[in-house]
Amino acid sequence: MFRPTRTRTSAALAAFAALGLAAGCSSPPGPGPASLARETSASAPASPAAAGSPFWIDPASPAARQVRAWERQGRGDDARLLRRIADRPAALWPAGDHPGPRIREATRAAARAGSTAVFVAYDIPHRDCGQHSAGGAPDANAYRDWVERFARALGDSDALVVLEPDAVAHVVDGCTPAEYHAERELLLAEAIVRLKRQPHTRVYLDAGNPAWIEEPEKLVGPLGRAGVADADGFALNVSNFETDDTIKEYGRRLSAALGGKHFVMDTSRNGNGPLPDGDRAQAWCNPPGRALGAAPTTDTGDPLVDAYLWIKRPGESDGRCRGGPAAGQWWAEYALGLARNSAPG
Repeated sequence: MFRPTRTRTSAALAAFAALGLAAGCSSPPGPGPASLARETSASAPASPAAAGSPFWIDPASPAARQVRAWERQGRGDDARLLRRIADRPAALWPAGDHPGPRIREATRAAARAGSTAVFVAYDIPHRDCGQHSAGGAPDANAYRDWVERFARALGDSDALVVLEPDAVAHVVDGCTPAEYHAERELLLAEAIVRLKRQPHTRVYLDAGNPAWIEEPEKLVGPLGRAGVADADGFALNVSNFETDDTIKEYGRRLSAALGGKHFVMDTSRNGNGPLPDGDRAQAWCNPPGRALGAAPTTDTGDPLVDAYLWIKRPGESDGRCRGGPAAGQWWAEYALGLARNSAPG
């Protein structure tokens, strides 16, 4: 089980002053294809724990449902390949105004399995600057209410939360208009404090990826104002494809500038690294020829890297590019390509 350590939280949050295209955008979850029967975690067959990983595997994930559908259809070879995704733990992105039921369902199942559920909190106002994953809470108070529901649902369960992919990086790159910067940083800082009130929850604030904000020093001020000191650390490479070595080198530089903060890495689709050529602005969106990366684990061999995680759920689309469905929707053939391009194991 992934046991958290408590971090000190601030007694009060100060008011913030306002600050002065993206190489990666994240995508919210979407419904599975209509051809797949709806299943709940309670009704789906249990999935075996991935060796060496303390994280919970969702037996009703889109990949797991696809495996069962292909087995029924006689696509046994494809089903076996897709188990490289279905039998690994991936983060849940609770959607909508009421994240509580999905969170409670997952944490209860994880507790029965003696494992830790991984979640992504992704509802910040003005999310993704109106791009592929536009949406989020309508205003600051709605977001505070959403975070409260999210935190209460976690209860005293063992959980890890990746907080608001893209939110800080979009402040740095200017995609989020300047008039929203101070409010966003305040909301993130408040969210960290609230989530850390749960006794066994670890929180990692997203910090983009090395191909996006190329100079990590530019993130230091916004991350600080967004409360990273009260978090367990920061997250890198969410929904992106940078190699492990590139992420670690970048993470060490950012950690040093943040007083030694630890970090987690999204290795869900970085097995072949980023797309080597083409339009950089679209290199992150359903690039062909990519592969699964290192399996989720806390055994990273690096004292600053707390975990490799599959934060992006492999096989869920980045957006309507290269023939993909809407952001967050399951795309079986893309998932199969990721699995096929990956080394067995």
